[in-house]
Amino acid sequence: MPDKFDDRDGLEELGDLQREIVQVVWANAPVTAEAVRERLPRPLKESTVRTVLRRLEEKGYITHTIDGRTYVYEPREPRGRIAARAVKRIVDWVCNGSVEEVLVGMVDSKMIDRRQLRRILDRMDAPRAEKK
Repeated sequence: MPDKFDDRDGLEELGDLQREIVQVVWANAPVTAEAVRERLPRPLKESTVRTVLRRLEEKGYITHTIDGRTYVYEPREPRGRIAARAVKRIVDWVCNGSVEEVLVGMVDSKMIDRRQLRRILDRMDAPRAEKK
C-alpha cells in the first residue's frame, strides 16, 4: 500500500504516535497541547506533542486557533469523514471501486449484521423522507 493517500484525498497516513494524538484531539476538542499530553497513555514532553500536533496540522487532520498565546486544536473534519476517505482508498485499491463487494465481504466476515445495514439504509432514506 502506498505511503500516502491518493492525491484526491490530500491526507497522508499517520504513524502510531500521530494516531494516538489525533484520537485525543477528536475526543476532546477543543484542546491544548498540554491537555493532549496529559491524556496520552505514555509520558511525553510537551515539545514532542507540539511537534506532532504541527505535523498533523500540516497533513490536514487538525487545525488551530490562538487564545492569547495558547494554541487550541480541533479536528479539521469529523472522524467519520476521514474514516470514509480511508475506506474509499481501500475500496478503490482492493476492490476496484466496488463498495458492494466490500459490504458483502463485511457481512460474510460478520463485521456488520442486518440490524446495522438496516440503520444505514434508514439513514440513507431519511433525507428523501424529509423532502416529501
